Amino acid sequence: MATDINFLVGGEAGQGVQSVGFILGKTLARGGYHVFADQDYESRIRGGHNFFRVRASDAEVRALRDSIEVLVALNQETVELHRNRVVNGGLILTDEGRTEKGVIDGNVFGVPLDQIAMESAGNRLMSNTVAVGAALALVDYDLAALERVVYENFHGGDIGDANIRAAAAGYRFARDNFKGQMNFLVRPVGEVSKMFLNGHEAVSLGALAAGCKFMAAYPMTPASSILEYIAAKGKDLGVVVVQPEDEIAAVNMTVGAAFAGARSMTATSGSGFALMVEAVGLAGITETPIVIVNGQRPGPAVGLPTRTEQGDLAFVIHTSPGEFPRAVLAPATVEDCFWLTVKAFNLAEMYQIPVIILTDQYIASSYATVDKFDLSRVMINRGELLTGAEAASDYKRHLITASGVSPRAIPMEGEAIVATDSDEHDEEGHLIEDAATRKAMVSKRLRKREGLVRDMGPPRVSGPENADVMLVGWGSTYGAIMEAAGLLENEGVTVSVLHMNEIWPFPSETVAPFLGRARKTLVVENNATGQLARLIRAETGIKLSGGINKFDGRPFSALEIARQVKKEVAA
Repeated sequence: MATDINFLVGGEAGQGVQSVGFILGKTLARGGYHVFADQDYESRIRGGHNFFRVRASDAEVRALRDSIEVLVALNQETVELHRNRVVNGGLILTDEGRTEKGVIDGNVFGVPLDQIAMESAGNRLMSNTVAVGAALALVDYDLAALERVVYENFHGGDIGDANIRAAAAGYRFARDNFKGQMNFLVRPVGEVSKMFLNGHEAVSLGALAAGCKFMAAYPMTPASSILEYIAAKGKDLGVVVVQPEDEIAAVNMTVGAAFAGARSMTATSGSGFALMVEAVGLAGITETPIVIVNGQRPGPAVGLPTRTEQGDLAFVIHTSPGEFPRAVLAPATVEDCFWLTVKAFNLAEMYQIPVIILTDQYIASSYATVDKFDLSRVMINRGELLTGAEAASDYKRHLITASGVSPRAIPMEGEAIVATDSDEHDEEGHLIEDAATRKAMVSKRLRKREGLVRDMGPPRVSGPENADVMLVGWGSTYGAIMEAAGLLENEGVTVSVLHMNEIWPFPSETVAPFLGRARKTLVVENNATGQLARLIRAETGIKLSGGINKFDGRPFSALEIARQVKKEVAA
């Protein structure tokens, strides 16, 4: 039989929910399964309710699922909040010392997590490792596979050995006490070499592969993970990483490093990006190539710091005074996070513009099994970059060209004097006030848009041409939309999908021909106002049938999209 099993691990912040979820997911991935895992956590250090969902399947999975086969509850609150989503025959594993019942009751299996942790490892904190061992025993998974992952996760040593003992003790307890009561069996199908990455780890790897040599960022959820990842690798890979006093300093340092010739980036969320707006315009007028990651979360202001939303699309497209070109990319998958980050650095230098990568909390912290990235496919394009010998004394930094792109020299290399200014300037970079030069410079910069549009990739399009409904989306909704399309097809509703991950400049010529073919066209967005739907109408003149919008800080599941589509089709 095909396997598609969903685990949910829940508890308070401080109980190690994330550790259990990650180890569980990685262990299942090592056993040959396709795994998708997502996190839901509150903005507090201790307390509250956090959970980590891990879905493993024989087939590729790219979205969360509402129903649960195995619920691992590190506290009673988790049982109360999630037991109604446990399927018939599903399992609930609780801490025998914390549950109200304290006994085995139907599908509830009580395991004395704290007691086992103390007896096996001498540390009550390892009760979460006991839980992951017991959970895998309940589905008859291989203990040796778990032990290898636990050892790697804790980097061996005494702590690694103690956690292995705790995991094995939990496994044996569940196996010995609940043998014959397991309704779901998940056994390794073979060793695989896939990676188990989340979106922001892939963004970080993409930046490193693209030759990023400078990063400045101020910590802000969910973008902090990029800063932490690159900082951990920076010394070995020759990347300068700085955490300055705020987001304003971070983006201005990024502009400065890029002006000096380094491939440079910063990362933040919407509130931090709001502080960077002036510097985005500085990069625009000085034609300095920078990459900015905006990990979206619900706003305005601080909003919901640890939740997800797609509320910043219109903001990043139009932010900063005046008119100048920029590119906006929105990865749809973990693989996209890697490859679009590489592309972002290339576009930034090819067109000497700011490039914004729009992620969100959901894709930032969700894990997926992915094939190893083929680094031979990584191409570095630095655009019109002059070598030292080419930078002659008569150099003009903002030379007017047919393409709008001026040859770029690096300060202190060759004989060129590299001058620019945040005021409007002439070809040599000196301040001006006359109308003719102003018009020429604005036009020159805007001509870059023609090349940019040609370099924007087409949307992902699938399904029959004359479907009952077309689902349109962007960014992290891709997995849920594609799975929803499959659910609808199984119920006799024909579905096509158009999904965008390269959004601005808007590729009207490759999008418009697909719109209007289906009986209804619905835009699926994690925002309240339908920002992509409005953008499509503004850029193509096409008004779509309607939208499916979610803005409670949580991501879409395939099932809720499918349910809403059926209502729209029936209307």
